[in-house]
Amino acid sequence: MFEARLVQGSILKKVLEALKDLITEACWDVSSSGISLQSMDSSHVSLVQLTLRSDGFDSYRCDRNLAMGVNLSSMSKILKCAGNEDIITLRAEDNADSLALVFETLNQEKVSDYEMKLMDLDVEQLGIPEQEYSCVVKMPSGEFARICRDLSQIGDAVMISCAKDGVKFSASGELGTGNVKLSQTSSVDKEDEAVTIEMNEPVSLIFALNYLNFFTKATPLSKTVTLSMSADIPLVVEYKIADMGHVKYYLAPKIDEESS
Repeated sequence: MFEARLVQGSILKKVLEALKDLITEACWDVSSSGISLQSMDSSHVSLVQLTLRSDGFDSYRCDRNLAMGVNLSSMSKILKCAGNEDIITLRAEDNADSLALVFETLNQEKVSDYEMKLMDLDVEQLGIPEQEYSCVVKMPSGEFARICRDLSQIGDAVMISCAKDGVKFSASGELGTGNVKLSQTSSVDKEDEAVTIEMNEPVSLIFALNYLNFFTKATPLSKTVTLSMSADIPLVVEYKIADMGHVKYYLAPKIDEESS
């Protein structure tokens, strides 16, 4: 059987909020090392990869590997029934066609349990190659979300230009243009407020803002976000999840019509 208990149950609620608008259903692969999920969005433009390591749970047991087909909107609805302070336990028998979700208040005075039907999903696993990236930008996640939201008012695509001294986000549309430049921070008291750039070579790539705005739904999971870019390969937007894993979004760059 599989059983995972998370005292900080709000993490799981935030994970579902980060996924459910981009992907409707996905296979949760459960093993002794943890829970992972990999799925293309419904329009096959972006890819999401989630890892929750078993050692990040307060207790974790998995006797044999499971592949659970989950409707993410259904799971999100059930998790909305859990309070932010609740302890959440996930449980499934080896050949189960349902997943049990148990929510307990810290004082144990209220216990809610839900059963969610699982789905049969045919899933193709895509190999994600390890890459060296030309530019890696680490910045406050709230700042990235705000820039994507602000530039969506101007245009439907953003050019992200990375140089040694800073990173620039630019959009243009019928009403005009907008640019936001962030310089590498020299001294910051709090590490999660810093902008740091590791650059091997400068990169300028164009991405669809509607997808970046979907990715920023993961902002509550982490105070920082990492953007990894190289020419002609997908951008990686990574949010760390406490001490237990990450969610990574992959988005291929748009072809610049003017330069081609």
